[in-house]
Amino acid sequence: MTDATLYVIPGSHPCRTGMLLLEHKRIPYKRVDLITGLHPFAVRVRGFPGHADRAHALSEGRQWRLARIDRLGTVPALRFDGTRVQTTREIARFLDRVRPEPPLFPTDGEERRAVEEAELWGDDVLQMAARRLIFAATLHGPGAIRNEGDDGRLGYLLYRNRRLRARVAPLIGRHAFDVNERTGRELLEALPEMLARVDGWIEDGVLNGEELNAADYLIATSIALLMYRRDLEPEIKSRPAGALADRILPEPVE
Repeated sequence: MTDATLYVIPGSHPCRTGMLLLEHKRIPYKRVDLITGLHPFAVRVRGFPGHADRAHALSEGRQWRLARIDRLGTVPALRFDGTRVQTTREIARFLDRVRPEPPLFPTDGEERRAVEEAELWGDDVLQMAARRLIFAATLHGPGAIRNEGDDGRLGYLLYRNRRLRARVAPLIGRHAFDVNERTGRELLEALPEMLARVDGWIEDGVLNGEELNAADYLIATSIALLMYRRDLEPEIKSRPAGALADRILPEPVE
């Protein structure tokens, strides 16, 4: 028997990816929800080292804020039989080493390179774009997010209390993620190309194949997060990217 504990924050798409990776391996685990905003300190006191050199796709003037947070610690954070692993990509590779079956990456070299390319792009580009687009929606007040973020494919977002979420989310977006009216428009303009890239990988069989892989789990959670936005959900649901999210993270039954 293994001793696996995954530290997460509620509604986090990379944290849900970490959960999906463990479930793919059929590894029982304990989930520990940390308080959003305090989670870097919480994982650090639990012995996780943080990441001094991790980069973020933000405007240059704001990168230092997130770099400082990551130096303290980031989630998802996995403790597995005494070993500590952080970030979805590192967790995926660790799990393939300690529990090879079922695999998270193809055995064929060329197919693996294609999956790793999709995974890297999903981590470096799509993941942050999805996060910032959700924060951008909170700037418009009630109604922009389905059910105000109380529930959905990833559960409730950030905080269980709706009033707290409504007050704090715009502040986090503005000050930590450089979200404003201008950057929100720029992200929306860039989104169709991002979705087309996901659709292309699905058409080529890199994503949403017979056997799911690490890139599927990483990208599907970002697509699921984007579908919290009322203005984006119908378009995404009509695309292959939406079908990927439906397969991995179906909409909860009310």
